[in-house]
Amino acid sequence: MKRLFVMLFLVFSLCLLAEELIVYTYDSLLPFAREAFPIFEKETGVQVQVKTFGDAGALLAKLISEKGKADVDVVIGIDNLLAKRAFDEDLFISYLPDNARLIRDLNLIFDPLWRLTPYDYGAIAFIYDKKELGTLSLSSMDELTAKAFKKNIIIEDPRTSSTGLAFLMWTYALYGDNFLDFWKSFKNSVLTISLGWDDAFEKFEAGEAPMMVSYATDGAYSYEYYGEVSYGTLIPGNKGYVQIEGAGIVKWSNKKELAKKFIDFLISPEAQEHIPLNQWMFPVVEVQMPKSFEYALVPKEIVTVKDVDIEKIIHLWESVIY
Repeated sequence: MKRLFVMLFLVFSLCLLAEELIVYTYDSLLPFAREAFPIFEKETGVQVQVKTFGDAGALLAKLISEKGKADVDVVIGIDNLLAKRAFDEDLFISYLPDNARLIRDLNLIFDPLWRLTPYDYGAIAFIYDKKELGTLSLSSMDELTAKAFKKNIIIEDPRTSSTGLAFLMWTYALYGDNFLDFWKSFKNSVLTISLGWDDAFEKFEAGEAPMMVSYATDGAYSYEYYGEVSYGTLIPGNKGYVQIEGAGIVKWSNKKELAKKFIDFLISPEAQEHIPLNQWMFPVVEVQMPKSFEYALVPKEIVTVKDVDIEKIIHLWESVIY
């Protein structure tokens, strides 16, 4: 019995002595974290504690409100649009990962100062119920303003959702300064504006509306889990907007060297191979892709935005949508 107590005491002591890395992220990254992070823990002996805060927009707002005070080392989930606000707030250190050369495309590196390291990417798209709408093929986004789509589409709020912000910027990339003209018509097609993707998908699956703003990999998800492509995926005019997500080390972390090892791990093949079937995005390094990703929709043309005042665009959007 005494030996048992000694062993328990030693185990307890080792747990207390184990280094801990605290990661802030959004809710839907948890499946990836559960699969991939134990690999890092086993390799390093470090315990990774994950804390989630809704969607990426809510995550960034939380980080800013606790700037310099939050007990956090690494933040995962700030995309190429939210990045500007994060940089304005001076939240992250610059760190070029030791294995950055593995990143497959230089266009994925949206921060030349490496305050955020890209770890996945994917195109924004609409998914829709083919049983209700049939098979759709639209030559432009304008066609979604037709009466046939009245109150038929769920979108995410660009003020709280990275998906919603990416969709708003998609429309800006397509229409430029005339994007408000599109929204004046398109708002009639919108049933509801959800706080985030998870909430929107729940509403979509419940049948509240036959279409929602989502990602071009939905066909891969359906094939993987149901053996068929359950919903249609649509990129009007085959002109798509790509969202790139990144991870960074906060300036006030006292475990920066450990955090650097974690960023290296995040873009290693060992971690990246868990991206497709958990994040339903594309990994940034070359890995063996699941067969289901043959059913992911890839836009023929990628549209982008550069050097825009995102807050101004959101404010203009508010003036039209409400």
